[in-house]
Amino acid sequence: MTGLSLSLVRGAVTSPFKRAGRPGATLPPAREVIPPRRTAPGPLTAYSRVCGFAEQGPLPLTYPHVLGFPPAMRLMTDRSFPLPVLGLVHTWIEITGHRVLHPSDELELTVYAAGLTPHRRGTEVTMVTEARLAGELVWESRSGYLSRHATGAPASPSKAPPEAPPETPPEAPPELPAVADWRLPADLGRRYGAASGDRNPIHLHPLTARLFGFPRHIAHGMWTVARCLAEAGDGSDAGRGGRISSVRADFRAPVLLPSTVTYASDGTAFQVRGGSRVHLTGKAA
Repeated sequence: MTGLSLSLVRGAVTSPFKRAGRPGATLPPAREVIPPRRTAPGPLTAYSRVCGFAEQGPLPLTYPHVLGFPPAMRLMTDRSFPLPVLGLVHTWIEITGHRVLHPSDELELTVYAAGLTPHRRGTEVTMVTEARLAGELVWESRSGYLSRHATGAPASPSKAPPEAPPETPPEAPPELPAVADWRLPADLGRRYGAASGDRNPIHLHPLTARLFGFPRHIAHGMWTVARCLAEAGDGSDAGRGGRISSVRADFRAPVLLPSTVTYASDGTAFQVRGGSRVHLTGKAA
């Protein structure tokens, strides 16, 4: 059994004993460091294929995040981590590439948890991944992961305000020009999970996703971002770390599998839509 598999088993065992949102919860100060090493060609090829990247050239801008996933899992499944890892939902990511990276680069990775933030649907943790080459910071990402839970007991009838206003939903973003339609197969989550190592049960099967409140299994947020960057490519290095050096993406609604979605972009901003529903918004530079 691999180290990542052991982390997933540990997460399954420890998650039922963790109570998200408890007062005074703190993050462990530990950092996970992977010593410098080259990228293994087999996993990179599998990742490039499932996300739509070319199989030659620089590393996809999103790939160091995949390399940092095993140490992130070790941190998030540790006994001292305050949130249950099962059912965590990726809510946003920011990536900055400070230079073009190649599979032959010997990257040193550092991963740590940077903070806990109250969220209207639970508690969000920010995870940071940094890549260094010969000591120089060459790539970094910050990600939000949401642990959904009740955020407070309802007020008693005697103390409830007479006409409490409903929660205001997030404002819908302006619709961007449609570029391509993607048909997402039912096994996409399993294929991406095999390529990336992210086998969160909400992505694998309808039954396991229903255990966490989803009607069916959902696509990985990181697959969706990567697929957007691959779609932005024009046959050159765009989307593979060549011209796109930074991206911010927000995951607004789950993408159920199987489904058909639309990729839309104005050249910088991008969206993934399913009918009138916006699943993801982002901006690349």
